[in-house]
Amino acid sequence: MDFNDSPEEAAYRAKARAWLDVNATLRDPDAPKANMLDEPDGVLVEKSKAWQLRKYEAGWACLRWPKEFGGQEASAMESVIFGQEESRCDLPPSIYGIGHGMLGPTIMAHGSDEQKDRFLRNMAKGDEVWCQLFSEPDAGSDLAGLKTKAVKDGDDWVLNGQKIWTTGAQYCKWGMLVARTDPNAAKHAGLTYFIVDMEVPGVEIRPIRQMSGASNFNEVFFADVRTPDENRLGAVGDGWAVAITTLMNERSSIGSSLGGGAGIRDLVKLAQQVEFNDKPAIEDGGVRRRIADFAVRRSGLKYTGQRGLSALSQGQTPGPEASIGKLVAAISGLEMGAFGMELQGAAGLLAGEDGPADPAWQRIYLGMPGLRLAGGTDEILRNIIAERVLGMPGEPRVDKGKPFKDIPSGTTR
Repeated sequence: MDFNDSPEEAAYRAKARAWLDVNATLRDPDAPKANMLDEPDGVLVEKSKAWQLRKYEAGWACLRWPKEFGGQEASAMESVIFGQEESRCDLPPSIYGIGHGMLGPTIMAHGSDEQKDRFLRNMAKGDEVWCQLFSEPDAGSDLAGLKTKAVKDGDDWVLNGQKIWTTGAQYCKWGMLVARTDPNAAKHAGLTYFIVDMEVPGVEIRPIRQMSGASNFNEVFFADVRTPDENRLGAVGDGWAVAITTLMNERSSIGSSLGGGAGIRDLVKLAQQVEFNDKPAIEDGGVRRRIADFAVRRSGLKYTGQRGLSALSQGQTPGPEASIGKLVAAISGLEMGAFGMELQGAAGLLAGEDGPADPAWQRIYLGMPGLRLAGGTDEILRNIIAERVLGMPGEPRVDKGKPFKDIPSGTTR
């Protein structure tokens, strides 16, 4: 592995840093991290849109996309470099990760020329925000078991059903949805992928209040919602293949983004500030051992990620680093959040005015369980690593080849 920039990468980094130095403000590393709870949705959306438009107009939006769709046709490593430099700045939390990282690439891979022309440039510019409508109450990890129906009616499809855990649906114009179009086919074969206008009659969005205090997840209900056939992505019955494209991009995006948040430096700083047995907690051998253990695990994650970056830099395709990173980082983050709260003593269990001034550890502890589900649960990722990386035999499936309507279920389809 080579962790150093090549001369070309160093020049690109200098160019990105020069533009950011003029157009953004460096973030104080000792200041509390920005959080989506700090501002209402409307304020967050407007700030994010303004920053996205500024990047778009200067040629820094969706760097790896084709130029005809607003990108720069940059290399994967150049995109990583800009992201690293951008992370140094004090900027609003992005609302475009799903659209730019997952749904845009899906449209490029499976969309018609008309769909690419209609949606991609507006997506890159930030005019329209997108959400992903996949999971259902009875179909999360087993996504192919979904029950939302789409029935053809003239030039339209009529949608009925429910989706859940839809991030950002409350401020999105468009959504990407997988629905069942043929209950007589095997469950993976009877699905079709659609682009859905989130503002048409029949779409109802209900925010889900999370234990962290946020409401960025939603339930979305569809009651006789009509979407034109021209908004179908891919062939009828080919929805699973299209969805796999989205899921591959989703796991890569999540796995590469979990290194943020409070880290070892923050944990050491906290241990220096609080007392344990009438002395600074950092002087306690048990506390130092716990922090050292977290540091070793974070270093393993860092250098595993560096393997992927090194492969990108050399024009190679990274291996399973993203899946491994997501699995390990979410578990490690949850344990670090719990330890940070433990160091705060009784105050670690409080919130609001009586709690810590910056409840970063509480946010991590309450937020990480959701990340252990998003983009594939821990169990699903372990299966993927076991079967596709280690070559172990797959689990037996009793539903393989059966028509979906004949698969036993505890609820009515």
